[in-house]
Amino acid sequence: MIRQHHFKLAIPLSLFLLGACSSGVDGQLVRSIAEFDAAARELAPGDTIVMANGTWSDVELELRANGSADAPVQLKAQEPGKVIISGQSNLAISGEHIVVSGLVFKNGYTPTSEVISFRTAKNELAYNSRVTNTVIDSFTNPERFSGDTWVAIYGKNNRFDHNSLINKGNRGVTLAVKMNTKDSQENGHIIERNYFGPRQTLGSNGGETLRIGTSHYSREYSNTIVRENYFDRTSGELEIISSKSCGNEIRDNVFFESQGTLTMRHGHYTLVENNYFIGNRKPNTGGIRVINENQTVRNNYLYGLTGHRFRGALVIMNGVPDGPINRYDPVIDSVLDNNVVIDSDHIQLCAGSDAERSAPPTGTTMHNNTFMTRTNPNPFTIYDDISGISFQGNVLNEEANVPVDQGFEKLPYSVAENQHGLLVPEASLLAKAGIDELKLPVEKDDTGADFYPKRDLSVAFRSGETTTVAPGTNTLLAALELSKPGDTLVLENGGEYLLTKYAYARHPVSIVAEGGDKPIVRSEKSTFFFIENGGALELDNLWINGDESPDQAGNNVVSTSRYSMNQNYRLAVKNSKVSDLDVNHSFDFLKVFKSTFADSVEILNTEMINVTGTVLAMDEETEDLGIYNGENVRIENSSFTDILGPVANIYRGGTDESTFGPIVNISGNEFNNVGLGKRNKSGASLKFHGVQRLDISDSKWNDSAALELFLTNGEPITNIRDVVMTGTAPIRANNDGYEVDNVVFD
Repeated sequence: MIRQHHFKLAIPLSLFLLGACSSGVDGQLVRSIAEFDAAARELAPGDTIVMANGTWSDVELELRANGSADAPVQLKAQEPGKVIISGQSNLAISGEHIVVSGLVFKNGYTPTSEVISFRTAKNELAYNSRVTNTVIDSFTNPERFSGDTWVAIYGKNNRFDHNSLINKGNRGVTLAVKMNTKDSQENGHIIERNYFGPRQTLGSNGGETLRIGTSHYSREYSNTIVRENYFDRTSGELEIISSKSCGNEIRDNVFFESQGTLTMRHGHYTLVENNYFIGNRKPNTGGIRVINENQTVRNNYLYGLTGHRFRGALVIMNGVPDGPINRYDPVIDSVLDNNVVIDSDHIQLCAGSDAERSAPPTGTTMHNNTFMTRTNPNPFTIYDDISGISFQGNVLNEEANVPVDQGFEKLPYSVAENQHGLLVPEASLLAKAGIDELKLPVEKDDTGADFYPKRDLSVAFRSGETTTVAPGTNTLLAALELSKPGDTLVLENGGEYLLTKYAYARHPVSIVAEGGDKPIVRSEKSTFFFIENGGALELDNLWINGDESPDQAGNNVVSTSRYSMNQNYRLAVKNSKVSDLDVNHSFDFLKVFKSTFADSVEILNTEMINVTGTVLAMDEETEDLGIYNGENVRIENSSFTDILGPVANIYRGGTDESTFGPIVNISGNEFNNVGLGKRNKSGASLKFHGVQRLDISDSKWNDSAALELFLTNGEPITNIRDVVMTGTAPIRANNDGYEVDNVVFD
């Protein structure tokens, strides 16, 4: 193995002992990778390597050792949290009875495929070993779709506990239980009391937080226990936990505002018990998805979940009859009993039913569940034959509709906050479900590394300091360079601001003006503002004018970085005017590049006039792999006049079902002479390809190109209502899978 920036030195063990004694630490204190390597060659049961406080950069740490149950070999920080492993670094352990603790991985990424690995080679695995009180924070490959795994557990009887895994931004599982050899099957691993911190939406498959096994070994038993962990806004993709093996126990965990589900994707005999899903009505929050045989889902609490279809509160899938090992096995002889579901929108039965997934559930029960909801009067959706599901002893409030004739008792909605801050049904209903009390099985503060803060990674607009920027040339540029995350730059009403260099938003920043005459912002460069990795930009009450832009094709006002961004960005344009982006052709407002992703793009109460390109050009991921450029897009109460390209061109290709977006809302707008330019290859005023949720309402088209829809991937929801199209061609669509209400063509 090639190591990074170090040399192996033959240093006598006596020198290590002398150094350890002089420093007062309990073990062999090592201050460099060379000292670490030398110490690692001379380990006996009970020995300890102590890594000195400081930053260890570009180190690949390998520890092969054999301790005993009573005298493990230890690798620990001199002080927990003060050993920072950075750069291109990783850690691999193998042998028996090893304990690793107190390390922090940040400001870098692994040069291999794993950050922490419970093996040093394919045939050198770890057994009866433990990693605890350790942190991996934003240790993310700069290439968004270059995949790696943060923690890979091989071998048998290992424990991963009280660790913090925060903000993985690139593709790959955060923590994976590997089962690719017999020595890693029937492993009995324990994963407990960890803090799985926020994971942003990846916009692609490959964003699981925890995966146990893979489809290749899904018929084998893993027997992994996942308990008392806290999943905090882990929203990488549909599957938060993906169980792909047999015999696993997932219990007593908390899922807080996480977009996705605990999914029994492959394998049988999984126990999912006493997990708490707190959605708080956040978009796409989900619960538990059941696939395969002999699964048990009981005594779980699910509150405020809004997810639809595969990400519902409780989902029972259809399966593929006699399908290959990597597809969906039918649900057989499974149990969904004694669960409490409060104010959650969707219970999905026989989900995914299609020509391939044609096998409905059989031998399965839904008994003694309590459903109380005022958020959706029709919480149950039935996609296929449910005769193979037994319904008995369930309770549903009177306002909601019952999916079957028997097995449900209708009672008044009775929910109140208990002493633990949870909304719960009355005690008699809990008793009927066999539940004494509803209380989180673990608190956030009781999980993760005890020395590491659980900070909120997002920075809100206008949460920092406010600075007034005088009019002039590059005064705005200078203020941007001096700004800090969350700062607000206030421009003078009626002032003129010229940029002669590119302006960069490297962190969240707002550029605003108070009421009155809008300040004018011009640029002599082909791009006004670049949003770099980690950046976000809010523009409010400004006049963006393109008459000083260079006379060349392909200008734009806002651009993402031209390079891969492993952190999602936000763009908000409010109460503004944009004019004269017409010095040459193909002048876009927003231009995005591949491997960049927006959490949100908003155009609100804004007027745009004379644009030769596209307003929102979000169509760079065209390989049809399920990758796309942004999750949420809102265009509301705005007007667009003389726009040669489309106002929005949003593309999501492929048939992958692991993500939710894009989600687009178009409301209260006017489109006048939009989309008729000869260079507009789409030939549309707005073009939406593969958008998963599209709502268009209260808008007018005048003498414009058609609205174009391409509906694909699962069950996209497209609603168009209260729209008037004058002098505009009819809606173009590849199928009729969209809803229209009060759409008028003049």
